[in-house]
Amino acid sequence: MKKIILSVSLIILLSAMQVQKPVKIIFFGDSITRAGVNPGGYITLMQEALKGNTNPGYELVGAGIGGNKVYDLYLRHEEDVLNKKPDVVVIYVGVNDVWHKQSNQTGTDPDKFVAFYSALIRKFQAAGIKVILSTPAVIGERTDFSNSQDGDLNRYSQLIRDQASKFGCGLVDLRKAFLEYNLKNNPGNKESGILTTDRVHLNQEGNRLVADLMLKAITNK
Repeated sequence: MKKIILSVSLIILLSAMQVQKPVKIIFFGDSITRAGVNPGGYITLMQEALKGNTNPGYELVGAGIGGNKVYDLYLRHEEDVLNKKPDVVVIYVGVNDVWHKQSNQTGTDPDKFVAFYSALIRKFQAAGIKVILSTPAVIGERTDFSNSQDGDLNRYSQLIRDQASKFGCGLVDLRKAFLEYNLKNNPGNKESGILTTDRVHLNQEGNRLVADLMLKAITNK
């Protein structure tokens, strides 16, 4: 009887000592996410902030390709997300779906944007993956709503918020956060240079802000 109790105690002790498998999180997006794995990028900053975290630890994976729109993500979702079996996926897309309407005379119509976006969410949730959505931040940092694509960007951001509500996903509302930050920190109404290098892509401060907001979402804080 003593041997049985001892064995059970040993099993419990060994189980308690085991380190849990790291939580794998894939950041699925465009050039902003591709740059996120570079030194000073938002994914790199998050990984550095999470160093030493155990039970669980975190494995952060960037899956960003420049110029991608939502349908590009749909075309590669099996290879770049499902096949890697993550615990969490953060979908960070939308800026090119809006931006390219003006810059390249392409883009994505709202109904098609929602169709592809919701299809991605369904695919990931069906595989048991937790899904976090992110709104696109800015295409120009002027605070008086004179950026030429503010209206579309607001509309597509709301479509993403609606998807998060409909499917019970987490939400990182970068659009809201960037607007609030610029109202406080861009008194000169500059087009770029506050959180971006070129109206869209993140500078050092922009990467810090995105990293902070993403960290809160993935650690549920």
